[in-house]
Amino acid sequence: MAENVHEPFYAHASEGADWQPLAEHLHNVAALACDFAGAFGKASLGGAAGLLHDLGKYSPAFQAYLRGERGSVDHSTAGARVAAEHYDALVGRVLAYAIAGHHAGLTDWAETPRHTPRRRALQERLADPASGLDPAWGSEITLPADVACTPMVPHPRQRERMGFQLAFLIRMVFSALVDADFRDTEAWFARVEGRTVERGGFPDLAELRARLDEHLDRFTDDTDLNAERNRIRRTMRDRADLAPGPFTLTVPTGGGKTLSSLAFALDHARHHGLRRVICVVPYTAIVEQTAGVFRNALGADAVLEHHSNFVDDGRQAPDARDKLNRAMETWDAPVVVTTAVQFFESLYANRPARCRKLHNIAGSVVILDEAQSLPLDRLRPCLAALDELTRNYRASVVLCTATQPAVRDRADDPGHGLPDGLPGLTADRELAPDPHALHEAFRRVRLAYLETPLDDAALAEACAGHEQVLCIVYTRDQARDVYRLIADRPGAFHLTTRMCPQHRAEVLDHIHARLKEGRPCRVIATALVEAGVDVDFPVVYRAEAGLDAIAQAAGRCNRGNTRHPSESPVYVFRPADWNAPREVRRFAQATRELMRVRAGDHLSPDAIDAYFRHVFWERESADKRALDRAGLLEAVKGPVRDLPFDFMAANFRMIDDDQRPVIIPYDTTAREAIEGLAHTDDVGGTARILQRYTVPLPPPTHQALVDQGVVQYAAEERLGQQFPVLVNSGRARGQAYPDAYDGAVGLDPARAGYLSPEASIL
Repeated sequence: MAENVHEPFYAHASEGADWQPLAEHLHNVAALACDFAGAFGKASLGGAAGLLHDLGKYSPAFQAYLRGERGSVDHSTAGARVAAEHYDALVGRVLAYAIAGHHAGLTDWAETPRHTPRRRALQERLADPASGLDPAWGSEITLPADVACTPMVPHPRQRERMGFQLAFLIRMVFSALVDADFRDTEAWFARVEGRTVERGGFPDLAELRARLDEHLDRFTDDTDLNAERNRIRRTMRDRADLAPGPFTLTVPTGGGKTLSSLAFALDHARHHGLRRVICVVPYTAIVEQTAGVFRNALGADAVLEHHSNFVDDGRQAPDARDKLNRAMETWDAPVVVTTAVQFFESLYANRPARCRKLHNIAGSVVILDEAQSLPLDRLRPCLAALDELTRNYRASVVLCTATQPAVRDRADDPGHGLPDGLPGLTADRELAPDPHALHEAFRRVRLAYLETPLDDAALAEACAGHEQVLCIVYTRDQARDVYRLIADRPGAFHLTTRMCPQHRAEVLDHIHARLKEGRPCRVIATALVEAGVDVDFPVVYRAEAGLDAIAQAAGRCNRGNTRHPSESPVYVFRPADWNAPREVRRFAQATRELMRVRAGDHLSPDAIDAYFRHVFWERESADKRALDRAGLLEAVKGPVRDLPFDFMAANFRMIDDDQRPVIIPYDTTAREAIEGLAHTDDVGGTARILQRYTVPLPPPTHQALVDQGVVQYAAEERLGQQFPVLVNSGRARGQAYPDAYDGAVGLDPARAGYLSPEASIL
């Protein structure tokens, strides 16, 4: 019998004669996706998705498109349709979602009121009659028969979570497919163009553990504080052989959590064959600090930061990305430091660029630093994601904080647990030797509530009465106003997010120097100083807030244990102008109620636990959706086929305000980077440099400054509106920065006359 001869089919075209055969691309992607999905036990799903993802390119229409004919061809639906027809209902549905979305993103199954109208629902796409698919694909591609969706470990409330678990699985298979497709396409174009693609080359975990041990050998028991830190670290490392899953690490501020959690994570990963450590911090402002500590211990070649204010949509030319850019897209470094926004929003995303890295979270140790900072109205979706990672994706999660939130599941802790909390957080999963004893050992301050409310003038006068003092207020406007009242005093400083990170870093250097030298140092700041900023003041003033925030502020007082607690007051005051955000008022009220009914140490682990339980339960009793404001978990309770990926991605936001960055030409480095945007091939590298020079603004304020020409887009013709820069609009009077950016308080366009005084940039 004569062979079935047909015209060759190609996946990608080049300007020369070297085109990539379609079968080669499909088999390459299948092999990569099989490997990636194997990390969470679904290798066969990844392989099948890879074989089918570009099946629609077996069509005359697409081949004509490669030869230059104008138009567009849907080449994703055909493979999804074949998967749905060829495999059983569950496997076919998982594959169809991933394959159909591998370019435009995962979409909803059906058109509902939640559905994004711009994108066709998957059900409608699969119902289209097959069009133009050449049967020749069957002679080049053999579909595996043994593809199975092996059972997942069910959640204790299985019926409620089946849809969520399936959506999570589809997103993970989608991630493996998208990354495999990107990589093979990138590698093929690189070969054609004579380039090399640098990936990997990172030290392995055994090497990193040896480096860390060498670094930790320098920490001796020369003081009581250091001896206690070393004891905590040794205890944690001794527990590294505990089974993977969720853990808590409850250590007071100053107890060495950063390095101790890293030591545990590396030991735990080595013991259980896990692949990497991912440290998730609450704010961009402390990503660089944490990454710096890790680099100092492990070396610069081991640690990846991912906290870009500039969204990489994956459309840059391959030769514009270097090794670090590639690692940022995929998180394949051994140690990753990222923000809670980047981590959790990626786990609920549906676009290829955002989801591409997800499969690399499987088999990881995730350190959730400052775990108490999880937003209350998104708490349940965050806990559900963490539970699923530990339950079915070989991950361990460490909730690391001095003020442990009460998120244990009620089934594990009937008297105190949270309904629908995080299962598995039993008492034996605490890594610290004894949180109550540690609290006593690290007791550093005297908490005092001021009865008389303080206006800005009284607060400034109180701060001026101390040589060294930290004052933490609610808003950036108030911080600026109180600072200006003491600006003429020696050592007066201001710290808020109106200052770009480079500016804040320089101010912190001055603060550290003055504190060390015993010179006057009066700092007015917002709460950004409470998370991870290593400062040590003899006196702290803290505007009334939640007990966890007060505890964090207390961690900036007598941090080095050089004074008796009685000589280290933390004054909690109520501002006369009660302008706190609504949530802060609720937390402050909960703290007042707790103080009224509870005697003793209000910063103890028991008090913190009681505070969180009060906050969680009070909110939930008043509003059943208080801990899941968007109703994300409710949206996936229905039939498992009706998975609203568009809805989940659009409605899961860790931060409500959609802040837009503006770049400050603060110093020579920033100005040179801005000028270089007009011609550089390394746009991603320049963006990383400029991260240190950005200030976030609400969209209306951002647009108002653009309209007035105060903010202009660098290299707009070349790069579009990616890089908004604060420019000097002729108002400068010899300063090194535009008038709208003040050398003491940062971006202040209203005072510079660019905005009306009523136009706040909060």
